[in-house]
Amino acid sequence: MACRAGLAQSSTGTAGMELRAMAVEFPVVHGHPNRLPFEGVLTLVDVASDKAPSGARGHRVVLTRAAAEAALPSLLGMAVDYKAGWDGHDARQKCGIITTAEVDGKRLTVSGYLFARDFPEMESKIQGEGAMGMSYELADAHVADMRAQVWTLTKATFTGAAILLREKAAYRSTSFRLKRPAIARRAALVR
Repeated sequence: MACRAGLAQSSTGTAGMELRAMAVEFPVVHGHPNRLPFEGVLTLVDVASDKAPSGARGHRVVLTRAAAEAALPSLLGMAVDYKAGWDGHDARQKCGIITTAEVDGKRLTVSGYLFARDFPEMESKIQGEGAMGMSYELADAHVADMRAQVWTLTKATFTGAAILLREKAAYRSTSFRLKRPAIARRAALVR
């Protein structure tokens, strides 16, 4: 039996709104015990962060839409991680994978799978609606003017993302949620 992973890319535009999206398609495995689908708002584009992200030397940042769109392919296949206490990043605590990314208006959204069997403690924590957010991890970021009060990122490569308490995220408008509740998932596993 052969399995294929595919890459899909789309771009649509209507008056006043543009959507750019990329996805890696995985074969469907019904009842997979280690794939728990998630979706979230990773960040906003062309909007200043609410506070300085880690690594920005105390500066709030703006990720331009052009930079975010150019970097979308670098998000696919990158890991999501979490830190004990849910207050930051731990790139070595990888607990899932990003399979889809899109810029929709001002929001850069992602979806993918958590490794639910490997990290069973995550599911119960994340069930609390509205409490969780996300934060991106970058490399090779280009800042238009290092002297500016708010740094404008004009180029970057995504290296991953963290799941954390929304109140701890640089953008408080980010979000993270499971696509199906734990009870439904357990019922599906029993069948």
